[in-house]
Amino acid sequence: MKKHIPLIATLVVLLSIMSIFSFSSREHSESISILKSLKEKYTIFAIPKPSSNIYFANERVPLENPDIWERYDKELLKNTYWQSNTLLLFKRAAKYFPIIEPILKKNNIPNDFKYLALIESGLENVTSPAGAKGFWQIMKPTAKEFSLEVNSEVDERYHIEKSTQVACDFLNSAKEKFGSWTLAAAAYNMGKSGLLKQINRQKSYSYYDLLLNNETSRYVFRILAIKEIIENPKKYGFQFRSEDLYENIPTYEVMVDTSINSWADFSKDYGINYKILKLHNPWLRESYLTNKLKKKYYIKLPQKGNYYLQNNTIQSDSSLFNE
Repeated sequence: MKKHIPLIATLVVLLSIMSIFSFSSREHSESISILKSLKEKYTIFAIPKPSSNIYFANERVPLENPDIWERYDKELLKNTYWQSNTLLLFKRAAKYFPIIEPILKKNNIPNDFKYLALIESGLENVTSPAGAKGFWQIMKPTAKEFSLEVNSEVDERYHIEKSTQVACDFLNSAKEKFGSWTLAAAAYNMGKSGLLKQINRQKSYSYYDLLLNNETSRYVFRILAIKEIIENPKKYGFQFRSEDLYENIPTYEVMVDTSINSWADFSKDYGINYKILKLHNPWLRESYLTNKLKKKYYIKLPQKGNYYLQNNTIQSDSSLFNE
């Protein structure tokens, strides 16, 4: 028996090695299969240059110039292959464009400018490093110039209708000054005085002929790219159903012309909570409203049946939450 022990041990070692190689070979085969499947199902394509003219606000874009095509192509590629972000833009556009579009139309602003808000903020109430706020990324001096209320309790840069009106007023004044909607868009990004300075310095009067800072140089092309993708989703590989898009919750308005000690208590009186009140009125910046001047404010409240409050089903001792 002892004579066979080395032979048995050798066989065990050999079988173990064969098992390892077999597993390794199987694992390698599975990896090859996965890679093959990925190659067949996921392909990144270059985007063909448009065969016909493209326009921003009915103004032709000179794609025959190589630098113009490269700048447009760059933004098309970025937004096509940053799929998660662009899909969110589709969803939010469906929710908020129906509010923005009529205001643009009323002010004779080309419909293409709704995409300006989309690239400015992604239709979120964000704050830029420079302090611009809201969907239209309005700076505080611009807000005051166009009579928006901005203080610690109320910031109308977050009011979608009022901020859209201010954007329209700015764009109309810029169009009158520069004679071009494309230059008006550039002025929205870098300011009218900054753009005028570059026009006079370079003695060029078209956005496409000016050498501007990196952000403004990309600006109109970002608008053009997101417009092209939003208007042609399947062409760029975006698949979704109408029910996948976000919907704007129907609301009604309540006029307030007094001080409000607690927006939380106010919310409860209308069957909602503080969070829901702020979702529909993000321009209310505090938990109260002083309103010494008895100014009229119109508070949006959701129609009944759109929210279901969880604390209605949870019984708790409110004394536990006293400070």
